[in-house]
Amino acid sequence: MKKKALSLLLSSAMVVSLAACGSSDSSTSTTTDSSAKTEASTETKTDAAAETSSYELTELNMVVNGTLTATVDNGQAEFEKQWEDAVSEKLGHSIDLKIQQLDHSGYIDAVGRLFAGGDYPDVMIMSAEQFKQYAPTGLLWDMADAYANADFQSRITLPAINENLKDSEGHLYGFAPTYGNGCVTYIKKAWLDALGINADDIKTYDDYLNMLVRFHEEDPDGNGVAGDTYGVVAAGFLGNEAPYINYLPEFWQDAYPALVQDDNGTWIDGFQTDATKAALLRLQDAYNKGAIDPESLTASTKIAREKWFSNDQTGSSGVFTYWAGSWYQTLTDNLIKNEVNEELVMLEPIAEVGAYLNREAPVWVIIDDGDGDNAREQAIFDAFIETMMDGDVVQTLWTYGAEDVHWSTKAETFTINAGTDKEKTYEYADGEFHLKQSPNDPNSVWKKNHLDPALVISPLTNGFVDESDLAAAGNKFFTENCVDAPASPTSETYTNESGTIYDAKMAVVTEVVTKNGDVDAAMQTYVDTVGGIIDQCLAELNQ
Repeated sequence: MKKKALSLLLSSAMVVSLAACGSSDSSTSTTTDSSAKTEASTETKTDAAAETSSYELTELNMVVNGTLTATVDNGQAEFEKQWEDAVSEKLGHSIDLKIQQLDHSGYIDAVGRLFAGGDYPDVMIMSAEQFKQYAPTGLLWDMADAYANADFQSRITLPAINENLKDSEGHLYGFAPTYGNGCVTYIKKAWLDALGINADDIKTYDDYLNMLVRFHEEDPDGNGVAGDTYGVVAAGFLGNEAPYINYLPEFWQDAYPALVQDDNGTWIDGFQTDATKAALLRLQDAYNKGAIDPESLTASTKIAREKWFSNDQTGSSGVFTYWAGSWYQTLTDNLIKNEVNEELVMLEPIAEVGAYLNREAPVWVIIDDGDGDNAREQAIFDAFIETMMDGDVVQTLWTYGAEDVHWSTKAETFTINAGTDKEKTYEYADGEFHLKQSPNDPNSVWKKNHLDPALVISPLTNGFVDESDLAAAGNKFFTENCVDAPASPTSETYTNESGTIYDAKMAVVTEVVTKNGDVDAAMQTYVDTVGGIIDQCLAELNQ
């Protein structure tokens, strides 16, 4: 896709992209403009429902975050090649797929910088909040008709996921292949056992905080030193995307520090509520007691994860709230790999929390080139989204990765953690679908690629199913203990100023939690800084 074709959209998109930039670091790879050739009419179309001209897509640029598990060092080249072969066979012509995978923790910032530079991909993934910010800009293609006529419509088992993404006029600017999922609180059982704590007794916030304090003040890791561990580590005290509070739910409880609808459907600023002030004071108290790892203020998801399952548990924590389902297995595998006791307990939501939050689903979007002709965008939909849900070869690539790299149906025997008490041998007969050893870690078994088979809206039809007992248990636990997160706001001012608002929130969090600042004074600074912006957002949302 050529930059020139998008020049008319650049001004509005840059407002969004610059507002989205925060403080996270991210790494990017080189963007290559995609090229394609028009085979027929270039007649201008002014309606997404208009008949489109024929278009042959020869190159497709994709931007994705860490949700694509087949990374550069973990079989991405093979995934890309097999995708190209399978899609080319389906469409009758070759397409060169170019994957630009941005750092997961800094994805919002990286996308902002990408767009500000005028480097637009053809298709990319967005969080629910990103999607709602970009949808009104004219940058995203309305795929409502393409979605309605897609071959996979007859196989969809969760139609509400994408129907709920449509705006009031029926436009559909993004596609969610799965439902959202969410986080649950994991506790190291060995730490509980060392201190004689029963997880079933952790019913209230006081119970939870007492456990965290004991994890800090005593010697739960058994290294003979008290006070060198923490209660909980998190990837930030407050997230920069919905549902914001999912990494520390026990502290936030009934607070939702974002623009949110109250019981009457009126939009309010949840950050200015008494509930948020109470949550900040809980965080302050726990921080002062050593219950929270101080690195949580700035830690990325990667840093928090690796610190938690490190083979050196000094400075680690007993509790980590992270994604449910397949991550239950992944966290366990990493503990095993690092020779740390791998038994985990998933904590039932404490009374003050009630339920974990199921986030709004991430979506795939197609960039609209603004020429009024839908041919190119329809070609991208057909090549990318239609095939992603084919129920067979391509969907298997998105679900499990590359054949004979990440999974196989060939007879095979392999052993992981050989020579240790965690040694395990896997043996499969010819024709038996199974996951293989991870390409970059022979002591772990591959789990999934991008699509979680337990969350997908349209299941595979080829019978390929490989979900571990832990992943299945994790998904079951979450679905039994979750409620949907509040809807994210859609406001022009919020779209433009969300980065500024988030920075003002983090100034309050930093001042109150880590510096023992007065919560009312810090909140007043927040109001003085962005109060006018918030008022304008609320006026637009409530009009």
